[in-house]
Parts: sequence; structure tokens; C-alpha cells
Amino acid sequence: MAGAAWGLLLGLGLACIWWSWWPREAAPPRPGRSRVERLGDEIVLAGIRGLGPWTFVAFALVLGAVALLLLQVLTGVVTVALCFAGIAVWTPFAVVRARARSRRTRLRDVWPDAVDHVHSAVRAGLALPEALVQLGERGPEELRPQFVEFTHDYRATGRFSESLDLLKERLADPVADRLVEALRLARDVGGTDLGSVLRALSSFLREDARARAELEARQSWTVNAARLAMAAPWAVLLLLASRGSTLEAYGTPGGAMVLAAGAGASVLAYRLMITIGRLPAEQRVLR
Repeated sequence: MAGAAWGLLLGLGLACIWWSWWPREAAPPRPGRSRVERLGDEIVLAGIRGLGPWTFVAFALVLGAVALLLLQVLTGVVTVALCFAGIAVWTPFAVVRARARSRRTRLRDVWPDAVDHVHSAVRAGLALPEALVQLGERGPEELRPQFVEFTHDYRATGRFSESLDLLKERLADPVADRLVEALRLARDVGGTDLGSVLRALSSFLREDARARAELEARQSWTVNAARLAMAAPWAVLLLLASRGSTLEAYGTPGGAMVLAAGAGASVLAYRLMITIGRLPAEQRVLR
């Protein structure tokens, strides 16, 4: 028995030595961002301060557990309680995404003016930190709080690069990333092309905002109708939850299958609608 064990260990050692002669290729980087990073950006855009993505996920799960217990007490049907618990878990994510989408739309309209402010300040001879400080005083209203905090960070530490990193975290916007990196590059290596870069960026942002506004106006009624169609059956189920005789049918295996099929169809149809109707979103490649 001991000889067999020693032989097995020797064989494993030789196999490991042989395997070490063939180094593994480095895995290619994953395209795009992870779901946690996207959720963190949406939380920042939604205006929720001091809340990380994992804390937010825990809050959603707690909300779902509370809804599960409450519906179980009120209806006495586990399948119905599970359905509305799932809706309760999904609701915080939907609210955060809606608020983030709304603020992203507002930012898309004001970023060209902000870039023009920076370009005018640079052309007038102001230093780059002072050009950003001016945005906290005379820039668009939507962006002033973040640039006021940048002013406090820069004046407290005197470190321009670290203050820019904090500004990027507060804004969580791809346009802000490009503007910040352009200013950082101009500060570090100098050059005379910053003005032309800012003019090109401002022109591109205006054209992109105009095109997106037209597309969103055309598809908004379709998306809203699809959301209403998805929510209508669950609103009817919520009304039926007030009648105990009707809920008894959903407590049977057949009723559970009907609810499961309805939930699956709703989720599949909603995801299909979002995939088809989603406009290509600009990614944060300069995080």
C-alpha cells in the first residue's frame, strides 16, 4: 500500500515537471466591463453616494426576502410570494438604471458646453487646473457639484493627477474620461494640439447628442408600450392576490407551472425588447 502511494506521488511529480515545460498562453482580456463595474457606474450616475455595488446587491436581496415573507403571510401561496419577491429584487436595479439613464441623457446635452468652457479658458491663458475650477463656478448646472469637489481636492492636496482620478470616479462618464485624459496628457507632456482636440470633441458630442435624441424620440413609445405589456399581467396577479379563492389555483403544481412559464416569458420578452431597442452605449475605455 505504501509503495503504491509513493509511486502515485512520483508519477504526479513527473507529470507536473512535464507540464511545466509547456507554458500556458495568457488569457485574452475580456472585452467590455464587468457587471459589477457597470452597476457601480450606474449607482454613481443615479446620484447615490457612499453605496458600493455589492452593498446595493445585498440591499436588493434583503428587500426581496422581506417581500417574500410579507406576501407569504398575506397570500399563503409560496409561488405567488416568490414571483413578487423576484420583482422586489429587480425593482432597485430598474430604478437605478432609469435614474442613471435620465442623468446620462442630461449630461449628453451639457457636455459640449462644458468642453467649450474648458477650451475658452485654455485659450485665454488659464492653467489647466484653473480651467476646471471655472466649471464649478460658471459651468453647466448639472456638472457644477462634481467640479466644486474637484476644486476642494486640488486646493487641499495640490495634486492635479489624483484630483482628476477622483473627478473621474464621481462623474463615471466616458466623456469625462476623455476630457480628463486629454487634460492630463497636456499637463504632463505639453503640446499645442489641446485646443483642436477640444474643438473636435465638442463638435462630435453635439452631433452624437442630436442623433441619439432623434432615435430615442422615435423608439420611446415602442419601448414604453413593451414595458406596459410586461407589467400588466403582474398587476392583474396582484389584484387577484386579494381574493383567496383565486389564489388557491396557483398553489397547485399546475398553477406553479403557469406562473413559472409566465415569468420566463416576461423576462425573455423584456430582455429581447431591451436588446433589440438598445442604442450602442459608449464604453468607459479610459477608466
